[in-house]
Amino acid sequence: MTPPTARTWARRGHTPVIRVRGRSQRRFSIAALACYKQGERSRLIYRPKQHVDHKQGGRRSFTWTDYRDLLIAAHQQLGAPIVLVWDNLNVHKDRRLREFIDTHDWVNCYFLPSYAPDLNPVEGIWSLLRRSSQANTAFTDPDHLMSALRHGLRQIQYRSNLVDGCLSETGLTLTTSRQQPQ
Repeated sequence: MTPPTARTWARRGHTPVIRVRGRSQRRFSIAALACYKQGERSRLIYRPKQHVDHKQGGRRSFTWTDYRDLLIAAHQQLGAPIVLVWDNLNVHKDRRLREFIDTHDWVNCYFLPSYAPDLNPVEGIWSLLRRSSQANTAFTDPDHLMSALRHGLRQIQYRSNLVDGCLSETGLTLTTSRQQPQ
C-alpha cells in the first residue's frame, strides 16, 4: 500500500509531484468487524495477517479459514449471536464459508448490494486508518508498517465514537425486533 499524502509543499507556481516506486506486493491483509449492539459501546475486532510467501506465488489475501477463525473469535469476545453484513468479496461467498455459517445458529449472514462501499462501515475504518497512522509516513521495513497498522487500529478500537461515526456515515441505523418499553 502506498502511503497517502496528507500534506505536501512545493515552490510557488510549481505543482507538487510525488513519485512512488514499484507496485504493491500485498504483503499484508487486514480483516475487521465493526460490531454494534444497541445500548452498548461499539467495538472493532480485527486481524492483521502478514503473507510471508507472497513472492513465491503464495496467497496474498485472507482465506475462508481466516474469516471463519475471525468469526469464531468475535463470537467468543462478544458472547452473543452475530448478524453479519458483508460486502460481496468472493471469499465471503465461498462455499465452505457458507457451509460453516449455515451450520452455526449463532451467526446470520446478509450481503450488501453489489459494489456498495458507502454502505459498509468498515470502509470508514480503513479511511480513518489511512489518514491517521499512514499519512506522510515512509515505512522502513514490513515490521514498521505492521506496528503502525496495529497502533492505528488500536487507537480506533479504543475510541468507540469513531466506530459509531463509521456506522452513522453509511446512513444505516440499528433496529431491534423487540418492542421497546414505553
